[in-house]
Amino acid sequence: MNRREFLSHLAATTIAPVVASDLLTQGFSARLRPSAPGIEEWEGRLVRYGHDYMSAGAAEIQRRLAADMIVLQQQLDTPRMWAIAARLMTLYAKTFPGSDGRKAINWYSMAAEAADRSEDTDIRVWVRGRAAIALGYEGAALPAHQFADQALAINDRPSSGRLNALWGKAHAAALQGDKAHARGLIDTGRREFDRSGSDDQASDYAVPWWRVNVFLSLLAARLGDERVAVAAQEAARADLPESLPRFRTHLAMHQGLMLVRDGDRAEGVKLARAALDALPPEKHSLTLRMLMDEIVGPATASARRKGRTIND
Repeated sequence: MNRREFLSHLAATTIAPVVASDLLTQGFSARLRPSAPGIEEWEGRLVRYGHDYMSAGAAEIQRRLAADMIVLQQQLDTPRMWAIAARLMTLYAKTFPGSDGRKAINWYSMAAEAADRSEDTDIRVWVRGRAAIALGYEGAALPAHQFADQALAINDRPSSGRLNALWGKAHAAALQGDKAHARGLIDTGRREFDRSGSDDQASDYAVPWWRVNVFLSLLAARLGDERVAVAAQEAARADLPESLPRFRTHLAMHQGLMLVRDGDRAEGVKLARAALDALPPEKHSLTLRMLMDEIVGPATASARRKGRTIND
């Protein structure tokens, strides 16, 4: 990975000319007046991004990350800085659709390479595990499997990265029709949570119990297991912080998916659409929009995507 490759990926995913202008200004200012953030400040920004991602919209996070990464890519001279870059690149990848084109997968791959340069085993596992659950949740089965297998092969020590990888692999299996494997991974994922789950309730770097149940809620809906899905939704709602309404939207939309899978497409789409519309547009994540596409079906989703931008 080199600076030219990094910038070419960033340029290819710029979302508007005015944003490109702001990015160039910030990048050149950093070179002309070198007062770049120190490593402690970068790590502080990482923490803030982890919390902000849970409630901010995809467009806002993408703009902020792009601006910061233009500066950060000029400072990649130590393993510790590569570790920071890997985590920021992973979040940036999540602002692109995992099952629609290769932008997200390319960014996850770059993040994995950056993580390798960090020489930090936990970061290497986390980046790949986070990619696996994001892609699996969004419906991209094959790359989810690939990233999950990479994460699980690196190290067998309990970690949030392995926890994400196992749930990502379960979703990938369900999407590919391997229901037995997906169900077997539920118990494996629960055992992994007992060893490596997080106390932090509101960070994208954390996997608390309520978030495991959000993973399980969608997985059970995809598997057609209403009993498990309802139990997971109740468990998630019991612990879900009030400050994170977007995840309550996820749970309501999972109910819509269950109705569609049960044959009541009209009611399922109606319920999911009402839940999504109730959340302010600026709080929408890309994952929610992709979940809506899964609920309405491939043909309708394809028609809706024509001309759509990240701000839709």
